[in-house]
Amino acid sequence: MKKSCKVSVHQLQVGNFVRLPVAWKDHPFLFSSFHIKQAAQIELIKNLGIEHVIVDLERSDVAPIHADAVNPIKLPPSAEINVLKNDMDQYKAEQIEVQKKLRRDIHKTEQNFTRSVAMMRSLISKLRNRPLNAVDDAKDLVHTIVEQLLNSDNLVLHLMSDAKQDESIYYHSLNVAILSMLIAKELEWDRSEIETVGLSALFHDVGKLKVPPQILKKSTPWSAPELNFIKQHPLLGIELLKLADNFPQAALAPITNHHECLDGSGYPKGLKEEALDKVSQLIAVVNEYDSLCYPSQQGKARMPYAALGHLYKQYKTKLNQEYIGKMIKMLGIYPPGSVVELSSGQYAMVMSVNLTKLLCPKILVYDALVPKDQAPIVDLEIEGISIVRCLPPAALPEKVHEYLNPRERVSYYFGGDSRK
Repeated sequence: MKKSCKVSVHQLQVGNFVRLPVAWKDHPFLFSSFHIKQAAQIELIKNLGIEHVIVDLERSDVAPIHADAVNPIKLPPSAEINVLKNDMDQYKAEQIEVQKKLRRDIHKTEQNFTRSVAMMRSLISKLRNRPLNAVDDAKDLVHTIVEQLLNSDNLVLHLMSDAKQDESIYYHSLNVAILSMLIAKELEWDRSEIETVGLSALFHDVGKLKVPPQILKKSTPWSAPELNFIKQHPLLGIELLKLADNFPQAALAPITNHHECLDGSGYPKGLKEEALDKVSQLIAVVNEYDSLCYPSQQGKARMPYAALGHLYKQYKTKLNQEYIGKMIKMLGIYPPGSVVELSSGQYAMVMSVNLTKLLCPKILVYDALVPKDQAPIVDLEIEGISIVRCLPPAALPEKVHEYLNPRERVSYYFGGDSRK
């Protein structure tokens, strides 16, 4: 059976999945490809001034009406159809404005994120020669982030742009810090604890600066001595931070312990649960999640939803289950960065999640007839669309992959939802 066919607009019936051969701006529908759910939509299509549409047979619930059984008489649009068209035109215009606003919100969040990455880059470079300045800069950065976190009741977690090559330590450290502080807020920890979380997370991997790059970036398996050296990076980080006597003592233990496990199977000291403070346990959870999404060159990257599932199933005895559960609840079933297939048959990427409405992520939808810079960013709840499944980016057709541009490095940053 053919996957799609060209049919007369008079052959359409409810249940067909259609693609309109009309510029996006020239029809009232939010998408150029969609399921026909009511007869009025067929009448609207007939009044677009086109003779034929493409019907996707695989995605249709029923076949088009046979050509011999159609009535090709075109009736003038009824008053009800005109009202419906006007309503749809108005709704589409409103949604375009909403999308412009969302893009502005994402752009503003991107700017804040970029500034934070630049500060991370600066403070890491200062750590060896001006450690006191580096710690002061880090305290300022954490204070600013915590101030934003605690003063906003309607936080939105946005997907950020890709990391630049060779800058993974900055993106990883900032990502772990942002997610850890968000979870600490959700756990209702006090301000000083959240700031300790942030400071520990920003510096948790600085010990890797003392590991030769040729070892860290090695593409072949590490030897036992190389692996042992890498496993010392938490202690090497503490050595670096001892140069700064203004670094808070409370933030040191989580740096040492961010690879320790509750059952004693972690490193560098093999500590067990009773020896690990709550900040250490939280950063261990978030660090493992981000490392699963963006591993060393010797690991295989997982999509965010798969990383959450792996943590939940495989780390029951190793990592704090309350914190894993809180992170899953906070990120939602489909975290920003997830590539998904919709009930409409379309492909999309999750762009942002409102932390108070987790079941309603904002998604960027692929539509071949819509310019990429105008691609619909829609609210699943409002449009009555659901997510059928998550997909690895490699499974996307090339043109869809190029359009959605899935992130190689999944980074998050938060902003407010000013449309509340």
